[in-house]
Amino acid sequence: MVWLRVITRVLALVVPIALGGLAIAYSDELNQPPVGKDKKRPPLPVRVLTIAPIDMAPRVTGYGTVVPARKWRAVARIEGEVVETSDQLENGTIVSAGTDLLRIDETDLLLSLAQIDAQLAALDVKDDTLGASLEISQADLDLSRADLQRQQNLAGQGVSTQTRVDTALRQELVARAKVTDVKNQLALNLAERGVLKAQRATVARSLEFTTLTAPYDLRIGTVDAEIGQVVNRGQTLFTAEGIDAVEIAAQFSFGQLGPLVRATGEGGSVLSLKAKVRLSVPGRSVIWDASVDRLGEAIDARTQSTAVVVRVDQPVGQAKAGERPPLRRNMFVEVILMAPKRPVLAVPLDAVRGGKALVVSPEGTLEKRQVKIAYTMGDIAVISDGLTEGDKLVVTDPSIAVPGMKVKPVEDKSVAQQIAKAAAGGKGNSK
Repeated sequence: MVWLRVITRVLALVVPIALGGLAIAYSDELNQPPVGKDKKRPPLPVRVLTIAPIDMAPRVTGYGTVVPARKWRAVARIEGEVVETSDQLENGTIVSAGTDLLRIDETDLLLSLAQIDAQLAALDVKDDTLGASLEISQADLDLSRADLQRQQNLAGQGVSTQTRVDTALRQELVARAKVTDVKNQLALNLAERGVLKAQRATVARSLEFTTLTAPYDLRIGTVDAEIGQVVNRGQTLFTAEGIDAVEIAAQFSFGQLGPLVRATGEGGSVLSLKAKVRLSVPGRSVIWDASVDRLGEAIDARTQSTAVVVRVDQPVGQAKAGERPPLRRNMFVEVILMAPKRPVLAVPLDAVRGGKALVVSPEGTLEKRQVKIAYTMGDIAVISDGLTEGDKLVVTDPSIAVPGMKVKPVEDKSVAQQIAKAAAGGKGNSK
């Protein structure tokens, strides 16, 4: 058994030494990390919009209140008592042009006319009398002149004395004065007749003011006159407004109007824009065609905006019970100004940040582009430079999109539909 103990001791010594040698021999290989397997991550899906031209009418939106295009204030132009009013002279009533609405007593005017006519008749009698007197005075003057001439001739022959000549001269002067006096009276009568005729014309014209007639189709406003009331010249009897057209002065900034005017082409102006008026009612919107009438006279100092006045013709005639209410004073409405339709590259506004946008390159990676916005309409931006037809614009939240990363473009049809709706005139807040 001795030899077993010997073998056991030898193995106990040799085996550790051999294992140590093997560890030293393969130490370099043991320091290498284990070979791992390459793992490929799938491309990140991103929503995109393929850029394509779309016909769009550039437009901007402003707001204003409705006012009638014409307002009438019925003012008394004579003094007198109100003796008659129309049954239609009530607040809110629509009356036709030519309707007699109120009449003031004309008795005093008729008396004035009668008095003036009497004075004119008296002047006619005076003229007849003076005419007869003028004939007599003229005949007396002729005789006086003949006698004066005879006395002067006799004095020249030494037959008559100077005293007789002076007496004949004095009689000629008296006769001439009578003729002059009669002619002066006739001239004064003529002047007085002119004054009386002017007064008569004034009174006759005042008779036309006794009846107040609607000058055009209108809606009655405030009524301040009643039968039996004595009114003074210049007093307001009632107010009214025309129903043929209304106006809305909506505020727009120059930044809004500039791109819109440029879109109309060379030589265009604000007056060449088309306009619509929109009234929001529960569940729907009512739209009227309008025309740009003029620009406001001043710039708002606070907002640096100007008023664009649009006109809607026949707002009452276009009204339909239960469908389209008439445009009335003080209604708050939306005014839309539009340029002619033209093809543009329209994208979601939030896809352009700081003048830059992300697109998917042909290699499937994200690429940052510098773009230029021509103008915006609500949530839509119209691009003038930086994007071309066929580009795939990224509309995914940019926080998960990094330039250079591999992506998988997924067409977002809802965005395309929203842009198409906006291009067709869908309601939205315009900038």
